[in-house]
Amino acid sequence: MSRSWSRGPRRRYAPSQPRSLRQRLLDYGLTVLVLGLLILVAARIDRFELRREEGAAIVNDGDSITLGAVRIRMRGIDAPEYTQVCRKDGADYLCGMLARQALVRLIADRPVSCSGWQRDRYGRLLGDCKAGETDLNRAQVQAGWAVAYGDFEAEQAVARAAKVGIWAGTLEAPQDWRDSHHHRIERKHGLLASLGDSLRELFRLW
Repeated sequence: MSRSWSRGPRRRYAPSQPRSLRQRLLDYGLTVLVLGLLILVAARIDRFELRREEGAAIVNDGDSITLGAVRIRMRGIDAPEYTQVCRKDGADYLCGMLARQALVRLIADRPVSCSGWQRDRYGRLLGDCKAGETDLNRAQVQAGWAVAYGDFEAEQAVARAAKVGIWAGTLEAPQDWRDSHHHRIERKHGLLASLGDSLRELFRLW
């Protein structure tokens, strides 16, 4: 018994057309441009000098310390200013002072090491800081004594949901508090801000 197979129309493929001279020149030009940019980046990358500071820390407030003669602003976080007041259970309290005390407890008299290459508008090194294995930047946000200021959004969400630290009551964002008290406005300085600064610095050096 013979079977008949129904076959659909065969798909036909047109032979590939050779790329025009203009297209090939455009491809070559883009390749040269990318290679040139990579060479320039490699030539300039040594300008970004990573500084490392280590020693006994003097805690200035909840997000800034001094190591020796070097003032350091902890990158990616923003704690209440030392004189800032927050509100909890219908009463004011000195949240800025408590944020500083929280950082003192995290350090626990251990040597602190900080690394970074950027500086803020006050000339302070923007640093990622550790005391032993404790990531101080991250831990301040986790404990609820600093807000995420470019990084650590997930840690802030957990602290806020748990209502720990400043999240146990109400507060004015540290940046808004500085603005209303005539302090200079600071730019965010987390990972994305650092990448933007890197690109701006590269183009400035060229």
